Amino acid sequence: QVQLVESGGGLVQAGDSLRLSCLASGGTFRSYAMGWFRQAPGKEREFVATLSWSGGSTIYADSVKGRFTISRDNTKNTVYLQMNLLKPEDTAVYYCAATKYFGLRSADRFDYWGQGTQVTVSS
Repeated sequence: QVQLVESGGGLVQAGDSLRLSCLASGGTFRSYAMGWFRQAPGKEREFVATLSWSGGSTIYADSVKGRFTISRDNTKNTVYLQMNLLKPEDTAVYYCAATKYFGLRSADRFDYWGQGTQVTVSS
């Protein structure tokens, strides 16, 4: 069983940056591909980014490509989401998730989830 705890959310202005962190425990972190998803009020949870066990391969949603960077530090059991040039439409609760298989974008293919961290971007 893997436990995930996100942190780093907050209220920022458009154009600002934030870095989210997700600390994993209870499992072999380096054996999981990790992902970030987000959910805005009244909308379905959507894929943001995912990366492989080593961190060498990444996939991004088109809406964040070039602005967000996903990375991991397997020595710290932590995955990060660096978010630059934030826009009001990035406002959502951000979740990290773990899965055994890299390349997945569907939320129902991820096995473990954190509780989420709120990101609010004002215009």
